[in-house]
Amino acid sequence: MPQHARLRSVKSCAQRLGARAAVVVALAVAGCATVTPAAGPFAWEARLRGDAIVLFGEVHDNEVQHRLRLEVLRRAFAAGWRPAIVMEQFDREHQADIERARRERPRDAGYLIEQAAPGQAQARSAWNWAYYRPYVDLALEYDVPLLAGNLSRADAQRIVAQGYAAVFDASARESLGLGRESAELQAAQATEIDNGHCHAIPAAQLPAMARAQLARDAVMADILRARAARGVVLLAGDGHVRRDRGVPRWLEAPMLARTFAIGLLERGEAAPPRAAFDTVVTTVAAPREDPCTAFRSRGRP
Repeated sequence: MPQHARLRSVKSCAQRLGARAAVVVALAVAGCATVTPAAGPFAWEARLRGDAIVLFGEVHDNEVQHRLRLEVLRRAFAAGWRPAIVMEQFDREHQADIERARRERPRDAGYLIEQAAPGQAQARSAWNWAYYRPYVDLALEYDVPLLAGNLSRADAQRIVAQGYAAVFDASARESLGLGRESAELQAAQATEIDNGHCHAIPAAQLPAMARAQLARDAVMADILRARAARGVVLLAGDGHVRRDRGVPRWLEAPMLARTFAIGLLERGEAAPPRAAFDTVVTTVAAPREDPCTAFRSRGRP
């Protein structure tokens, strides 16, 4: 889901970075190291091979992060990795459109986006396709599966209003595990939504909105499960790739053993729990206005 107000933050050991310096800081379990993309690959890139399940986060509007992540994936593909690519930016009901577009114009990323993200190619889109098209190009260049990973906004709204049964039948709910999530996980998602929306959402609405986010993670996990045998990479917001409350919470233990979660975060933010990611890369923050301004200007919804 696009993060209209992303207040989550991660403290880094970064030095002051210029927007064009493209300097990043890797915060791995072993400690902090400052590198530039030109300095060579990260040590953890060796994990991107074979049947690995890689969850690669992002701050949606951070151009530096998109550029860095693409460079990492290009190195992995050049070394022979051929995972399926799952993208949050495509809604799951448009998978057939992705396949049709690939048959009709096999190397045309722009055409695929037009067909599989109708209406989103315009400037009004929540997604900046200039950032995401290179990943589509990568999938087409190497002829790997490209999978729509997101629950649509319409389905999410139905879940908020009526619950899981408004979108998923009993069999699907059982298969996805929806309705069996812990109270702790529900509370964590509700707190995340409250923080991310600048405390402008009435408290009574938070549990219902949390259900929609839980359903998104469960759907993404199910798509990964179906492609896990030959390797898969999920490109999604940092909240989705967190081990402590995101997609990994919906994966079984054998899959978790092969899962590698990478947080792409911004300089100057508060440190996440160690359990959130397997490794973190911190970049310069994207220039943006205070995301809470719009919420405050129109008051509590």
